Amino acid sequence: MGVRNYLIEGVSGTGKTTVATELQQRGYHVIHGDRELAYRGDPRTGEPLDRPRHEQEDVAFVHRQHLWHVGKVRSLAADKSHPVSFFCGGSRNSHHFIDLFDAVFVLEIDRETLENRLAGRPEDEFGGRPAERDLVLHLHATREDIPANATTIDATRPLAAVVDDILSKCRGAG
Repeated sequence: MGVRNYLIEGVSGTGKTTVATELQQRGYHVIHGDRELAYRGDPRTGEPLDRPRHEQEDVAFVHRQHLWHVGKVRSLAADKSHPVSFFCGGSRNSHHFIDLFDAVFVLEIDRETLENRLAGRPEDEFGGRPAERDLVLHLHATREDIPANATTIDATRPLAAVVDDILSKCRGAG
């Protein structure tokens, strides 16, 4: 039996980075997908994009370009040097690698909590500007970016309870 790989997803502001940091502090191998795997690319072809600055004002367009390097995800998922790996973050091309995960967890919060979390974000963090907040709230309501067949995790609880819940659902993660 090889390494077990888990994906922790959710819209911006649900706590993916915070959960990832807590998992690391508990000694688990964590890949911060939005930091380590993400790039701007064509969602159809995966080709990297370098658009002029004025095109970045279309928040939905930029959001659709947030991809993860598929080859890197596959390589990390095949690495057997860690008994468990948690990939945390969101990408618009997860359908190219979601089959690599033993389970997918989606962090869920209510709209009010999400609005409060986004209101506290700086403008240089996604969701910190009004147009980005509007998009995140739309995605939260429609669930259009949420992977199908994922296990929902109530992320309104204290961080330790959220992480304990995820770990309890991971076969042999302890």
